[in-house]
Amino acid sequence: MSDETNSTSLLRTKRYGAFWCGSLLSNIGSWMQSVAEPWLVITTSGSSFLLGLDAFAINAPFWILTLLGGALADRADKGKVIFLFQGIQMLCPALIFVLLAVGWINVWIIIALSLIVGITDALSMPAFSSLIPSIVSKREQRQAITLNSAQFNLSRVLGPAIAGAVMVRYGALWCFGANAASYVPFFATIYWILPWSRIARERKKIATPTTPPTQIIRQILRDDSIRWHVISVLVTSLFCGPIITFTPVVVRSVFHGGAGDFGTLMVAFGIGGLVGPVFIMATAKTFKSRWLSLISPLFFGLFVMAVPLIANVHQFLLVLVASGFLMTVANTSANTFLQVSSDDANRGQMMSIYMLAMRGGLSIGNLLCGALAGVIGIGTTFLLIGSIAVASQGFILAKCLRIDPIGPVQA
Repeated sequence: MSDETNSTSLLRTKRYGAFWCGSLLSNIGSWMQSVAEPWLVITTSGSSFLLGLDAFAINAPFWILTLLGGALADRADKGKVIFLFQGIQMLCPALIFVLLAVGWINVWIIIALSLIVGITDALSMPAFSSLIPSIVSKREQRQAITLNSAQFNLSRVLGPAIAGAVMVRYGALWCFGANAASYVPFFATIYWILPWSRIARERKKIATPTTPPTQIIRQILRDDSIRWHVISVLVTSLFCGPIITFTPVVVRSVFHGGAGDFGTLMVAFGIGGLVGPVFIMATAKTFKSRWLSLISPLFFGLFVMAVPLIANVHQFLLVLVASGFLMTVANTSANTFLQVSSDDANRGQMMSIYMLAMRGGLSIGNLLCGALAGVIGIGTTFLLIGSIAVASQGFILAKCLRIDPIGPVQA
């Protein structure tokens, strides 16, 4: 049976199909806010540093709390963890919607609410990320993870496209309202696929692990291949991820564009991201996940370095298409490799390590990029961080080649 047939069959199953659709609707709302919020921050404050600080506030809690989130994912009821923290998170866009409507919004309120979103994400995302293996069979995990990445990137196309149109016609207000409303189908889906009574019965059959989370993490990271893949995700997020956060700065300061241009560029990034899972599924029998996750960041760094050479918005659009593709291939392949490499009992901990590297690296990268842009300019900043990314990923790839030479088939 072909990979495409497997993928279609998986989407037609009740549990995974519902999970996929509910997540898509929720992520469309999230991406609508992801377009509206940085534009609101940069137009309200005019500061690259505050834009970086807002992005830092969303991702920084992962450094402190995501390992606790991983422990919760392995030891507590995943459904209850998701409902509690995502429920708190839903209140943040709802509050911004109200404050914008009455004219009481300011940049520091936005940053404070971003911090709350970051805290709730750090505590709930390992549980959410480790759901897939519990709703599909082991042989379907690679397909399911890749399809989930396709869903995320489809939302990354649809969300910014809708947000751009809404912002031009109605303003940023309704993007935040749409995000708050998008949690409703997401909660309904999670409740349906993970009925709490069934979870409770299943958990009674499993002894609560007594190994401390820090010891489990040390055991996981003793594997050289896993450790270098985690470092690769960290480096990619740290030095390549800021290209998305600071797109509105390039649009405003370099090309003197507006909200519509920003929305279009975010759609371009999403289109590239949407092609990534298609490429992974099409080459599943040719390339190993672990090598895709190490080679694609090298090229991603080169495109980040190319930003200062861009002469117009159209060239920037092409760079973002390529960046979206390479980021998705890198992160999805790393996610697949790490999940397949972990056992069921510790999958939440593994996902907490992955989320720590990805979101934690992005937090520092955004703060660093915002500070540098105010001193040396946004173009020179991208040249610098892109160069560091290429050099670092080349070193990581060389290390991994010594551990396990590239083979002809995926694993």
